[in-house]
Amino acid sequence: MAIKKNKVDCVIVGFGWTGAILGQELTEAGLNVVALERGAMRDTPTDAEYPKVIDELTYSVRGKLFQDLARETVTIRHGVDDLAVPYRQQGSFLLGNGVGGAGFHWNGMHYRVLPEELQLRTRYEERYGKKFIPEGMNIQDFGVTYDELEPHFDFAEKVFGTSGTAGNLNGAIQPGGNPLEGKRTSEFPTPALQNSYGAQLFGKAAKEAGFHPYPAPAANTSAPYTNPYGVRLGPCNFCGFCEGYGCYMYSKASPQTTILPVLLKKPNFELRPHSYVTKVLLDADKKKATGVTYIDAQGREVEQPADLVIIAAFQMHNVRLLLLSGIGKPYDPKTGEGVVGRNYAYQMNGGVNVLLPKGTQLNPFIGTGAGGVGMDDLNGDQFDHGPLGFVGGASIRHIRYGGRPIKTTPTVPGTPNWGSKWKEGVTDAYQRYMTIGIAGSVMSYRDACLDLDPTYRDAYGLPLLRMTFDWHDNEYDMLGYMGKRMEEVAKAMNPEKYFVGVRKKGQHYDTRLYQSTHTTGGAVMGSSPQNSVVNKYLQSWDVSNVFVMGASAFPQNMGYNPTGLVAALAYHSAKAIREQYLKNAGPLVQA
Repeated sequence: MAIKKNKVDCVIVGFGWTGAILGQELTEAGLNVVALERGAMRDTPTDAEYPKVIDELTYSVRGKLFQDLARETVTIRHGVDDLAVPYRQQGSFLLGNGVGGAGFHWNGMHYRVLPEELQLRTRYEERYGKKFIPEGMNIQDFGVTYDELEPHFDFAEKVFGTSGTAGNLNGAIQPGGNPLEGKRTSEFPTPALQNSYGAQLFGKAAKEAGFHPYPAPAANTSAPYTNPYGVRLGPCNFCGFCEGYGCYMYSKASPQTTILPVLLKKPNFELRPHSYVTKVLLDADKKKATGVTYIDAQGREVEQPADLVIIAAFQMHNVRLLLLSGIGKPYDPKTGEGVVGRNYAYQMNGGVNVLLPKGTQLNPFIGTGAGGVGMDDLNGDQFDHGPLGFVGGASIRHIRYGGRPIKTTPTVPGTPNWGSKWKEGVTDAYQRYMTIGIAGSVMSYRDACLDLDPTYRDAYGLPLLRMTFDWHDNEYDMLGYMGKRMEEVAKAMNPEKYFVGVRKKGQHYDTRLYQSTHTTGGAVMGSSPQNSVVNKYLQSWDVSNVFVMGASAFPQNMGYNPTGLVAALAYHSAKAIREQYLKNAGPLVQA
């Protein structure tokens, strides 16, 4: 029999970025909040202690901060009639675990969103005609506009201490920034980070090729900074240990460095690590949530009653919990009916690797998680897609992440993987080899989805989430075009050689190689319960006291990293809960 806890105003499932944001905002509104996190407690002094944390073998290779796939994973197949098999090793994407989630070990790339991305289907149909969108492509509008989200983008940047240079300040184009961005109401909280030599070379070449490079927005603070919650962050020292690591300098924004120092001290907030939520409980009519059940650290089943349930776990876990709880109609790719699990999307990445002349000293060990130079000329709908025949674009940039000895020692194609020739290759390439990264969008399709696996189960006997996904011709066409355009930049760098790394048609999605952890969809937002799981405020259409945060709400994926939009949507939702829902509990948007 389950242990039953005292009822609280709100229970939050998962405690990464969105869980911390909602915890802070709802406790400020006076609610008693309990947050349940499946993993261990993590904090900067204990889990990012210098010099222990700069251990590449422990963190980058063995993945200390990642989910234990032996206890829970996903199963993956390419097509709806294929047999799915479990994802047994961290490869294509890296599932976080513990307090802070992926927000503890992310790089810090903190983009907003190009305004047209939020109204993508409308934009393409108006500009190119309805027939331009291929049959079977499920793209749709988010149901919220950039102007509605701008105040929340702005506030999130101030919380994160994001560094950068404004390009469009209240409609006035600013020198040195991104002239293609949506208008912003204020400058970045901290100035742009200094550029590595490689970023300087890329920026110069991109400009010579006719593009508009700008300092990439980075949640790696460039100067001492105090955020709106009163939490102090320190300047980045370019140590080169960001992705996969906690930040010992208190420079990279994470829940631990921006929100937890305030939130954990509140008497109306409780954080319970090692709490594996298995189900959202519903009343007899299945129209109202009454709380959640979870397995605690001792293996006991616990019931936590609550008036409000915030599902704030990672994108895949959000979808799985909805399916396990019976909230919303599961999506069937064969009939096209249902919504939960619909519109799964990923990212299609590539790059052009440049071997600069001998004697070049890039000093790759000087690195940050997000600092560098980017460009948006080929992102979103910033260019004419009409003659090209594909949907989508890519964020293109050079970011120097660091020069660690195990996983950041690239060699030119054709170099052996071991032995004396490999050593010679590393020695030759280390100081003069750099990448122009292409982060490509992926559209949603009728045959790309998430559901519960009929065969495989987790350590507690619950069905695993099953992913059905493969690349489509549209994305191959997009990436091929990006590769050709980036050859122009590579040539402008006057290299000894350059190598275009893009996928060719016919290659299946391969889970073995890391690509990005930017998985999206499955509980998408929209203007109608017929094609979405949540409304513009991330409120469930079916159960009005359940809100679902995160990238599971994206109807399709974009070239940008998702965290900036995820944070803005969370603040947008929190404001609606505080100012509307708490005064009159019920649907915030009428179906």
